Amino acid sequence: MLTFQSKNPFLDLISQSIYDAQAINFWLKKINPLWSTEQILGKIVEITHPADNIVSLKIRCNQRMQFGKAGQHHPVTVEIDGRRYERSYSLTQLDQQHILLTLKKVENGIVSTWFCDTAKIGDVVEFGLPYGDMLLEQQDNKEIVILAAGSGITPMYSMLYALVQQQKLNNYHICLMYWAQYQQELIFQSEFAAWQAQYPNFKFEAFVTQEQPHDLRLNADHLKSIENLSKTTVFACGSSGFVNQAKLLCQEAKHFQAEAFSLAPISTDETGFIQVTLTQSNKTVSIAKGQPILQGLEQAQVKPTHGCRMGICNKCACKKVEGSTRNLNDSSENHEPNQNLRICVNSAKSDLILDL
Repeated sequence: MLTFQSKNPFLDLISQSIYDAQAINFWLKKINPLWSTEQILGKIVEITHPADNIVSLKIRCNQRMQFGKAGQHHPVTVEIDGRRYERSYSLTQLDQQHILLTLKKVENGIVSTWFCDTAKIGDVVEFGLPYGDMLLEQQDNKEIVILAAGSGITPMYSMLYALVQQQKLNNYHICLMYWAQYQQELIFQSEFAAWQAQYPNFKFEAFVTQEQPHDLRLNADHLKSIENLSKTTVFACGSSGFVNQAKLLCQEAKHFQAEAFSLAPISTDETGFIQVTLTQSNKTVSIAKGQPILQGLEQAQVKPTHGCRMGICNKCACKKVEGSTRNLNDSSENHEPNQNLRICVNSAKSDLILDL
């Protein structure tokens, strides 16, 4: 998808001539809630619930929106009870003014619950700049397999929708396999079915694992229909368990790219606490083994910069001066000093020194 960067020259003039940007933004929003000299803002104009505990919001964006590329993620900031919260979501660009934000309500999730239960037409949200490198449109290989589970379907839908809009879907041979626990949790089914009917090179199959007759979770049998995996590019998105299983099954793929939206459960084998020394803050705190370092620091009243909490945006990355860590996505361990560390997806295996 193309980046649209048209700006309002009137707002640019104001931002250059008035020093108190916060004050001028306050008054601009009194005139139009989407006006801002610097913020990327969007107003909810339509709300639908395509499946249980899932909401789709059509949002009109101001002219500062940078849409990025299909499959990327955007930081999304909302204000709830006077407090600002940031999360990262995959967006689908509908046109040069509107995006579609589809998300699932997460248990105890403050932001997802607000979007599903409280958000209303007219509410304004703020966006950040896009990030992420899971991009189908940059693939030279035309043999594509897409594996998605749960809300992992949203970036996949964004990529496929962009190909349809650009009339490029039939340039690829694409097999989409999509898992959910229950039939009512499947989203975008009508679109996928319509594309399968329209484009001979697009195949779609959905699986539900908690209904009778239930389908099996991702396993080797699902890939038997792939004629030559060694010549195929595989995209996978879902929980860490789903992504790790996909990676294991697709070792022969020509190219494999994946994103996990949740971490592996905290290991019960890792008990006790470790000491984390923060060199910039001149603090030492105690956090539990096995949990994400970011989570442990927050529980110790340390508030590091962070974004997606999925290991994608790198906002939380810092230098690990010393110590051993375990990646919660793939269980790999790192014992080397002076390594870049994403604290949202790594746990501590020993005392650590972090450049924070």
